[in-house]
Amino acid sequence: MSEQTGLKATLQQDLTAAMRAQDRVRAGTLRMALTAVTTEEVAGKEARQLADDEVLKVIAKEAKKRREASDAYTGAGRPELAAQEEAELAVLEAYLPEQLSDAELVELARAAVAETGATDLRGMGQVMKVLQPRVGGRAEGGRVAAAVRQALAG
Repeated sequence: MSEQTGLKATLQQDLTAAMRAQDRVRAGTLRMALTAVTTEEVAGKEARQLADDEVLKVIAKEAKKRREASDAYTGAGRPELAAQEEAELAVLEAYLPEQLSDAELVELARAAVAETGATDLRGMGQVMKVLQPRVGGRAEGGRVAAAVRQALAG
């Protein structure tokens, strides 16, 4: 096995540390995240190593699952299960870049709208193409789309 560097190696080292510290929530969450990364690596026609930005996308997807599950459990009156999901979410968020505030996101969206010259929702695709690289994983797609809609509405 080759020496690994980057985010995946950090996750593995943190998993080892969490197991030694007998931190079950952290260890379980990191194990799940590493499994998701490995699954993504072997998906498709041939196995490959994920770059750090791809590993971040996998972690962001897992964090989104935890957030949605927490909301669902809260709505179903199961606070103990919601708390478990939120604990896992907190572990995952430590590996994600700091999220953009709503105001920052709207400001970026307005700049992208001005740059593309879009005037209505038909231009949303063009705006999203310009905006997504600038956001760079610091906001979920739904939040980005909402900010673009708000910027297009004026």
